[in-house]
Amino acid sequence: MTNTLHPLDLAINLELNNEGLWLGHTQPAYGNMVGPFGGVTSAVMLNAVLKHQNRLGDPVSLTVNFAGPIEDGPFTIQAQALRTNRSTQHWFMTLFQHDGQIATTASAVFAIRRETWHSTELDFPVRQPALELARADTSKAPEWTRRYDMRTIKGLMIDGQQLSQEPDAITEFWIQDDPPRPLDFLSLTAICDSFVPRIFVRKMGRFPAGTISLTTHFHVDTASLNSQGANHVLGFARASTFGLGYHDQSAEIWSAQQQLLMVTPNFSRLIMVTQTKFRRVRNSQYMICTL
Repeated sequence: MTNTLHPLDLAINLELNNEGLWLGHTQPAYGNMVGPFGGVTSAVMLNAVLKHQNRLGDPVSLTVNFAGPIEDGPFTIQAQALRTNRSTQHWFMTLFQHDGQIATTASAVFAIRRETWHSTELDFPVRQPALELARADTSKAPEWTRRYDMRTIKGLMIDGQQLSQEPDAITEFWIQDDPPRPLDFLSLTAICDSFVPRIFVRKMGRFPAGTISLTTHFHVDTASLNSQGANHVLGFARASTFGLGYHDQSAEIWSAQQQLLMVTPNFSRLIMVTQTKFRRVRNSQYMICTL
């Protein structure tokens, strides 16, 4: 039987076991330099709440902390509602493998949205339409990049696309799932991590680097997302500072209809080494604090 599921839906597929835990499996279609693409990891963490029978409303915020590498193979996610209020709901999720070693943690806020006064103070970055630009060649880039139709405006560090070092770390590009897939919270979450680390843009290098924490704020509800269809969205990313082994990254995703869909203040870890082999670095601690 031919599997007709979209590659993204295969990668974020979860099955509930008799202990109330979600079981998933990594997919080679979204492989990265080490382990799976962080965007699809974020999406599967969110999916553990979206599929939960006790979930309230739509996601408004998601923070994913990448505590360690995820190995190719099966994984388990535990999703726990910490508190449910009249309009908001707070969740904590944990992804672990093998003997229970934690690889990723996440927190999310869901909410029932209501019509209120609204205003967008950021200006839409008017750019050349997606289909007037050439598709980026991702043949030399990690596997996950081939799951997207990317159209470069500026600073997209995909092998073979950038000819010289950039004076800043700004990236602008149009992006769409390939094959096309109607936009929803899961695909939008994955797209938010499609911006390569800013150091790649500034220094033209391939340094061992990994994201520590990625936060996404959603500025759209289910109805608005359903109206987007499978069209390209516009991504814009920048950095504020580099140094002491870390750098930050902030990004925006806009619809072609000039609607701000999401923003992502992203804190990334940068590690530069001289060895030719990657080593697991154990110099970060993650703590969960409760009141």
